[in-house]
Amino acid sequence: MKILLLSFYFKPDIGPGALRADSLIKALIEEGKKDIEIDIFTTFPNRYKSYQIQSKSYEDQEMIRVHRAKLPEHRSGMFDQTRAFLSYAKFVLNGAKNKEWDIIVATSSRLMTASLATYLAKKKNSKLYLDIRDLFTDTMKDILNNNPLRITLPFFRWLEKITLTSADRLNLVSEGFIDHIKQIEPNLKPTIYTNGIDEEFLNIKNISLNKKGYLPKILYAGNIGDGQALQKIIPDIAKNCSDFCEFYIYGDGGRRSILESEVNKSGVQNVFIRNPIPRKELLEKYSEADILLIHLNDINAFRKVLPSKIFEYAASGKPILAGVSGYAAEFLLKQVSGVAVFNPCDPLDMKSALIRLLSGPNFFDRNEFCSQYLRRNIMKKMAHDILDLHEIN
Repeated sequence: MKILLLSFYFKPDIGPGALRADSLIKALIEEGKKDIEIDIFTTFPNRYKSYQIQSKSYEDQEMIRVHRAKLPEHRSGMFDQTRAFLSYAKFVLNGAKNKEWDIIVATSSRLMTASLATYLAKKKNSKLYLDIRDLFTDTMKDILNNNPLRITLPFFRWLEKITLTSADRLNLVSEGFIDHIKQIEPNLKPTIYTNGIDEEFLNIKNISLNKKGYLPKILYAGNIGDGQALQKIIPDIAKNCSDFCEFYIYGDGGRRSILESEVNKSGVQNVFIRNPIPRKELLEKYSEADILLIHLNDINAFRKVLPSKIFEYAASGKPILAGVSGYAAEFLLKQVSGVAVFNPCDPLDMKSALIRLLSGPNFFDRNEFCSQYLRRNIMKKMAHDILDLHEIN
C-alpha cells in the first residue's frame, strides 16, 4: 500500500501541524505493519524565522521517504504566505510526476494544502483523506472585513466546497467546525479526531519559583500573531499586575515586533519575551511556571476552534488562564479542572480571572482527561480510518 502525506510542516519543525503529521505517520506505520510505503512532501523547517533547525532535503527511512521543499524567505504576511505556498505546490507537483499512490492524505490548516491534495487525488485516481485543522474561509472573512481582497472570498468558498466534498473521508480537529461544514454540504459526515497529549507532557514537574520568594510566573508559549492578539492584552494586564506577577512569552510570529513595541511603550518591567525553544526546554519552563496562558483574538472564527495548546497545558496539571470564547471555552469549562476563562482582549476580566487562579490550588489532577486525549490513541483511530480506504472500491 502506497500513501502520500502532504503537510506544510513536519519534524524537526515545531508547532501543532508538524507534531500532528509526525504522530500520524508513526500510527500509520504501526497499524499498517510492513505492508506500507509513505512519501511525505513537506518543507524545510520554517515555522519561525528565529528558530532555525537543520534538516535534509531528502530522507529515506525504510518505509518513509521525506521530501522537503526549500521556500523563499517569508514572514507571516498574506503575500509572503501565498508565495511560500506556491513554491511548495510547485515542488509537490514536480515531485509527484510519474508516481502513483493508493491513498493521498493531507493535514491542512490553510485550505490550500487540502486543495492541492484534492487535485492530486483526482489526477492519480487515489483515495483522499483530509484532516482539517482550521476553517480558512471563516477566518479570512473576519480578517478581510475591510480589505479590498475580500472580493476573493467567493472563489475560496467555491474551492473549499470542491475540496471538502471530494474527500473519501473527512476529519475535523474541532467539533466547533461542524456547523460550518454542514453549511457547505449538509450530507458530509466528518469524524472528530482532536489534537492530543504527547507522552513527554505527562511527567511535568511542579516547581513554582514564587515559593522561593519570586513573583508568580504566567507563561505563554506559541505563535505570536493576529490569531493570538497578545499585543492587545499583555501590555495592559502587565501594568495592572506589575506588583504581583511576571509574564514570560516564548514564541515568534507576525505580531511579535508589535507586541515588543507596545510593551516597551507601556514601560512595564514584568514582561519577558523570548525566542521559541525546543520541547525539552519548554517542558522545563512549564515546570517553573505558576500559571499557563492561552489567548485568542476576539473574532467570530475563533469561537469555533479548539487550540492544540489546550492539551499540553492541561497535561501539566498547572492552572490555566484562558482568554477564549465559544467552543474552546465550553470545552475547557466542561472537561478541564483548574481553568479560569476570561473574555478575549479584556484586561480587566483577565485580571479577575488571574486573581482567582492565584488564590486557588497550584496543581490539579487531570489524569482522566490525559487518558482520554492521549495523542497516540487518537492517531491510532485516525490511522485505521485512513488504512481502511484501501479496502474501498
